[in-house]
Amino acid sequence: MTSHMRSAVVVEPGVAAIREVPLPEPGPDQVRVRLEGCGVCGSNLPLWEGRPWFQYPREPGAPGHEGWGTVDRVGSRVDAGLLGQRVSMLSYNAFAEYDLADVQHVVPLPAALGGRPFPGEALACAMNIFRRSAIQPGQRVAIVGAGFLGTLLVQLAARAGAEPIAISRRSYALQEARRAGAKLSIPMLDHAQIIEQVRDVTRGEFCPVVIEAVGEQWPLDLAGELTAVRGRLVIAGYHQDPRQVNMQLWNWRGLDVVNAHERDPARYVEGMRDAVQAVLEGRLDPDPLYTHRFELSELGSALQALKERPDGMLKSWVAP
Repeated sequence: MTSHMRSAVVVEPGVAAIREVPLPEPGPDQVRVRLEGCGVCGSNLPLWEGRPWFQYPREPGAPGHEGWGTVDRVGSRVDAGLLGQRVSMLSYNAFAEYDLADVQHVVPLPAALGGRPFPGEALACAMNIFRRSAIQPGQRVAIVGAGFLGTLLVQLAARAGAEPIAISRRSYALQEARRAGAKLSIPMLDHAQIIEQVRDVTRGEFCPVVIEAVGEQWPLDLAGELTAVRGRLVIAGYHQDPRQVNMQLWNWRGLDVVNAHERDPARYVEGMRDAVQAVLEGRLDPDPLYTHRFELSELGSALQALKERPDGMLKSWVAP
């Protein structure tokens, strides 16, 4: 057994490199996972672009948090039966060949999912957001932002009997949203035109549930205007910069505003388990959305592609 592994390191904004680092050893309640892959998340972009609150170089493997693979070592208080088990996990340095996770933060993957990518944290986000959206059959649900997360939410809403409306800047994303079950797809080009189109299709009532899944100011503004009186505005986009909100509109319409981000690791693990079950039952089908695969040495290219969003890209992952 080697004592070192390869890990990606974000050296400075816009620069990633491969380093040989010591192989991590699990603590008493941890497992070590030989990684098959790690999803590339939109929340990685501020670190890649550079923000005043980040320090560089980052820890080896950071900010990879959507990893999956096979348990190859367990801590002294962990059941040895986990050895060789394929798992998805909640960890934070998974742009590497190995990463550690607390044993309570790993979710076994059944044999039926063998060989398939499974970025559990990302799929858990979709399941948790859908749960907190409380979508009912027959409801029109506007989903602002039809990337990977938004398209998963379209799938879940459509298969729950709702009528999703997908809104996105990219024609490819709208095409995938229609395949996922969107009843209506609208290009995110003209603010007033989008509002009028949704007003028309809802006969002036707008949508009882609107999910904002972008993480930028304009989509947030738009989402509020598409939400019906006494409707539910769900904030699913990850906002890492200051935002302003139209509190007058929110007050006047009496909106219920849900911040659908979770900070309790147990909630993420619950969402991962729910995602496993949803994929097995066919309520969630992420496989067609994994559009780009990069090698570990290409992490910089993966992050740059995430920033530029080339045509045909929805979700990329890095394979060690």
